[in-house]
Amino acid sequence: MKTNYLRSALLLIAATALTTAANAQKPGKKTALNSYNNYDTFDGKGRERIQTDWNGKTYQMELANNKLVALAVDGEIIPSTKWGEYSTVIAAIREQIRKDRIQAKKDQAQAKRDQEQAGRDQQQAKRDQEQAERDQRQAKVEQEDAARDQQQAKRDQEQASKDQVQAKRDQEQASRDQEQAKRDQEQASRDQVQAKHDQEQAHLDQIQAKKDQERAAEDQRLLKQMTGDLVADHIIPNEDALRELSMNGEEMIVNGVKQPESVFKKYSAKYPRFAQGNTSYENGKRQFNGLHIHRN
Repeated sequence: MKTNYLRSALLLIAATALTTAANAQKPGKKTALNSYNNYDTFDGKGRERIQTDWNGKTYQMELANNKLVALAVDGEIIPSTKWGEYSTVIAAIREQIRKDRIQAKKDQAQAKRDQEQAGRDQQQAKRDQEQAERDQRQAKVEQEDAARDQQQAKRDQEQASKDQVQAKRDQEQASRDQEQAKRDQEQASRDQVQAKHDQEQAHLDQIQAKKDQERAAEDQRLLKQMTGDLVADHIIPNEDALRELSMNGEEMIVNGVKQPESVFKKYSAKYPRFAQGNTSYENGKRQFNGLHIHRN
């Protein structure tokens, strides 16, 4: 048990060094929770790693079956005898991560509901148009009825007065029907505009998702190309030898060794995408300009 604890603790400290350096140059909200979960296997058991900035401190922890097996605070390994002192903050961090996951699922469900509502709006707009056409036809029929009533009034003088009164009421109703038909048409037009807006928004969301995927693919391609250049320049013996890499606008470090200015300028010119931000790579975990990407 002591050997496993020491091994987990050392892994936490190793992950802390590069991440802390990158985060130190990156502004963030005071109360923002920056975390990631990575599932690895040690001694045949699934482990969950969590790293986050919380109330001004950096916490790294590892859990197995929801039980804490390793803890470090601001890069300092905390012995198991003192874990109880951190139980409250650990519970708060895990609760925040749980809420973030629930919120992500809610956002996805809301996007789906918006698309479904756009479809319903289109159907309703079509029904409103059809109703408006029926109202117009009905108004025409009523106007024709009014004309027949006037003709009947001429044929029968005694009934003429009553028929004229009825004809007037029919005309007034016809006018109301026409006004209602106009309002129905206007509502149908508004419904069509709203449905179009909903469709355009859904299309923009799809375009953004595609751009994000393309950016991730480009990051992977450039990292592979850059690794090949490092091998060609004899900075590392082979592609598998790259353990860690960090690069920004001021320096380039490969496997813990700061590279000469000439090497830094060469790679900055060839890979400005990495040099313009804070780019780091360590043990299969990559961070491009603040974006964590995990690879098993």
